[in-house]
Amino acid sequence: MSKHYPLGARILKKISSTYTVRQLDLGGDARFSRKGIQFATEAYQVEGVGHLCIMRMKAMFGLMRMETVVLAPVERDLPLFNLDWVSAFGKETQMAELYDTQLKPAAPDMLSAMERIKEGDRDLPDPLPSGDRWYDDILYACSYHKVGKGISKRLAKAAAGYARIYLKELQRTPACDPVEKTEKVCAFAETLFDQGGPAVDQVTKLFGRETARRLIVQHMYGLG
Repeated sequence: MSKHYPLGARILKKISSTYTVRQLDLGGDARFSRKGIQFATEAYQVEGVGHLCIMRMKAMFGLMRMETVVLAPVERDLPLFNLDWVSAFGKETQMAELYDTQLKPAAPDMLSAMERIKEGDRDLPDPLPSGDRWYDDILYACSYHKVGKGISKRLAKAAAGYARIYLKELQRTPACDPVEKTEKVCAFAETLFDQGGPAVDQVTKLFGRETARRLIVQHMYGLG
């Protein structure tokens, strides 16, 4: 794994310096090993904010690695934040995505700051195929999708930038109705699981639908 990762540990450290964080007991779901793939999950309750999840995977004796960080605020009116990084045989793919799960519009200056990071790496290709996706209407345009080889430092810098901007906005965002906000996050997570996708399909294939649902809906997004 790139020496610039894991970013999840950095985000957790930063959040823990400002908010009270409690790690959740995931029991046997914390670690899985199947068909040469090792999968580890950590989930945290962030007091006054919501849910933080860090998932890591490695396979093929470390030639393939993945890290996913999800911050799902339900007590602050911020977008849902997903950060994904995959390294496979020297090629790295990174996605920093914001989804519209707010009760009110997101702060324009936060979105503009992220857009500037995205524009700074506009020479890097986008790994996502073109075509309609169920989440297109709620995915913010400033979201970052890049792929390439020998770009570890650039990806790490971009990811750290997105996280820094997001956490700064988190500190100045007032509290919101947690019930209404949770409903928005739940709608996203349920649709994600039902619609599927590369990561969801792979987890379901490896561990079965029941386990995959717990990992994705309950542990990743903090929903019952």
